[in-house]
Amino acid sequence: MSQSTTSRRVARVVCGTATSDGAGVKLTRVIGQRELDMLDPFLLLDEFGSDEAVDYIAGFPDHPHRGFETVTYMLAGRMRHGDNHGNSGLLVPGGVQWMTAGRGIVHSEMPEQEHGRMAGFQLWVNLPARDKMTAPRYQDIAPERIPEVDAGAGMRVRVIAGRFGDTLGPVTGIAVAPLYLDIALAPGARGIAPLPSGHNAFAYVFEGGADFGAAAAARALARGELAVFDRAGDGVEFAAGAQGARFILVAGAPLDEPVARHGPFVMNTPEQIVQAIRDYQAGRF
Repeated sequence: MSQSTTSRRVARVVCGTATSDGAGVKLTRVIGQRELDMLDPFLLLDEFGSDEAVDYIAGFPDHPHRGFETVTYMLAGRMRHGDNHGNSGLLVPGGVQWMTAGRGIVHSEMPEQEHGRMAGFQLWVNLPARDKMTAPRYQDIAPERIPEVDAGAGMRVRVIAGRFGDTLGPVTGIAVAPLYLDIALAPGARGIAPLPSGHNAFAYVFEGGADFGAAAAARALARGELAVFDRAGDGVEFAAGAQGARFILVAGAPLDEPVARHGPFVMNTPEQIVQAIRDYQAGRF
């Protein structure tokens, strides 16, 4: 870490809560629960992962969205998505879909397997008021399009969005200028990652454990824990424990706008929520 770089501190640590969504898919909700309702611009973070088909086979049948973006990152398994505009695609291990729901879409996400492991994340990212009624669009990113950087000293980084060193992620044109990294550390390995100035940021550990922050003030996180970082500093230091670590590091520019939420609709006022429900019921999505 250069002398001019200051590591952010861990402001708080949050554990996810077990829940289910869709047609009964079991998952862990980390953002969007009582302990962490949102982290502007992030509205929700779910981790799903099971070797038992009964936990995921019912999938997420047709459901609407308006006013935000959904980001699905697959670690294992195959998921088919389709919508009411005729779009369809297959998410495979290591792939990402960044869907901008905009003014409204009805889509489904259904497992394309009947056994084996299904695992990954879904992140909800808010849209600024000016973009809430934009036309829906998809960025379907195949695994081979996501660059993986060997950062040396036992650290590897998949760059999904934003920049790590000289490497840019394939996701582009997102209002909150996100950073989304999948970082793997060998046992005992140390590393650093830059964070855009002013962005809210978090790390979620899904394998092993790691310490986050400068050594004197580092906080240890175990598997299933999320660190919310303060906004003072332009990077974050981390060090893996004896089992190594793998985590996602995510950051985005806060919108600082009013948020009105009702299920799959995220707008700025209650009146806009009422209109979204009426539009959906009238088939205008």
